[in-house]
Amino acid sequence: MARFGGRLATGLCEVTDDPAALETDGWWAVAYDFEGRLSCARFAEVHPDPAPTPVHQLWRGPRPDSWHSSLDRAGYLAGVRRIREHIAAGEVYQANLCRVLTAPLPDPDPAHSDIEALAGLLALGNPAPFAGTIRLPEHGVEIATASPELYLRRDGRTVASGPIKGTGRTEHDLLEKDHAENVMIVDLVRNDLGRACATGSITVPDLCVVEKHPGLVHLVSTVEGTLREGAGWPELLSATFPPGSVTGAPKSSALRIIDALETAPRGPYCGAVGWVDADRRRAELAVGIRTFWIDRSNPETPRLHFGTGAGITWGSEPEREWDETELKAARLVAIASGEHVH
Repeated sequence: MARFGGRLATGLCEVTDDPAALETDGWWAVAYDFEGRLSCARFAEVHPDPAPTPVHQLWRGPRPDSWHSSLDRAGYLAGVRRIREHIAAGEVYQANLCRVLTAPLPDPDPAHSDIEALAGLLALGNPAPFAGTIRLPEHGVEIATASPELYLRRDGRTVASGPIKGTGRTEHDLLEKDHAENVMIVDLVRNDLGRACATGSITVPDLCVVEKHPGLVHLVSTVEGTLREGAGWPELLSATFPPGSVTGAPKSSALRIIDALETAPRGPYCGAVGWVDADRRRAELAVGIRTFWIDRSNPETPRLHFGTGAGITWGSEPEREWDETELKAARLVAIASGEHVH
């Protein structure tokens, strides 16, 4: 099953890793791992359905003290300092440094670790504009996202992206560094979309708008364009993936630095998750942030994962960046661990 935007999709027809399938017909759920694994699932039935109801007995989350980070505090601070060295050397302007939190699920029975049940708890405790669920356990895809960030929206030939850069507890926490960071990524997204869009069609309707979300605020911009003739999902994804806001600028240099510093694959985190209605040529894919996924490669000890990170610039202070990753994770990890969050 899959659930996005108040719609529930059931009756799995096929799963493919070919992005050209999204140009055919039908309604598709899409999960695109940061490392490049693409899963496109076409469903037979799609009908309106409200947000999932929290059914607490179907979700037995990890103990709050059982989470382990792929980068501990010392490792993350060292990574921030290393990125600043790369910036000083002129190799990159900005790079996103992330860590993956992992915890064992206490009950291996899938009936007590239903990703849809977790999605219901997230919808109650941390509502998000691009929240969604994909549950395809036989294909190794079990994702619940509370993403606030638009990766790609498509309506016919018009495409848009909504990069987030700049995070604080309140608007007053946002610094000049946050605005500079956002503008750099807007330029990157303009360039990425321009590789698949008609010349001269790229615009920026919104720049550095403050958006409020549960427990924090973000700076958000909007970049739009018109797909060039002959371009479709293969060209659009090739031009823009992985999303610029979770890589850095220049993207090629940032990806090289990320690969050297991060110690765990990001998986669905920082990838893309969402839906494509090929019949109506409409789609909405979120950046896979504020996202949980289950790994059942060992069915006796399933594990829950969650990613968090921050954009590092020359103006970054290592301690502040670590605190930002903690802020982004705290509320959602508490929800997944069964702690009440106001």
